[in-house]
Amino acid sequence: MSDAPLAPCPATPPTPAVVIDTQVVMDWLVFNDARVQLLVSAVSSGRVRWLGQPAMLGEILHVLGRGVAANYAPDPEKVSAGFAQYCSMATQAPPRAVRLICRDPDDQMFIDLAIEAKARWLISRDRAVLALAKRARAFGLEILTPERWTQQQQSEPPPAA
Repeated sequence: MSDAPLAPCPATPPTPAVVIDTQVVMDWLVFNDARVQLLVSAVSSGRVRWLGQPAMLGEILHVLGRGVAANYAPDPEKVSAGFAQYCSMATQAPPRAVRLICRDPDDQMFIDLAIEAKARWLISRDRAVLALAKRARAFGLEILTPERWTQQQQSEPPPAA
């Protein structure tokens, strides 16, 4: 056995976190939309940690029963199971993001959680959320469409081994 000091283990970077809005979750768990498959793969493999809160699940279950979504005869159990399996649920609502306020109060919960949890991304199709993208960068948050997120991921070099 050598008396040489052990080299410190390199710190493992934390898994980047993402907040996913209702429309994008529906693309995944209801419509099986090919445009979100890289995101789905990243979440399901654990390369990205999906953050949510009970109000987000409540909103999607409410949306499933009305409008266009209802025409697809969505399975609320499948959506709930997806949240249970893949989403790290916050136990309480975060405080309101003081300087990043969404025009649509229903979408504020996504922004508040992303800011409070220091998520790297907020993935959305909602225009009111996307309108905050430039200002969100000051908080270290990227607000992107799923297509833009996919482009970004495909253009980044793979992590060093």
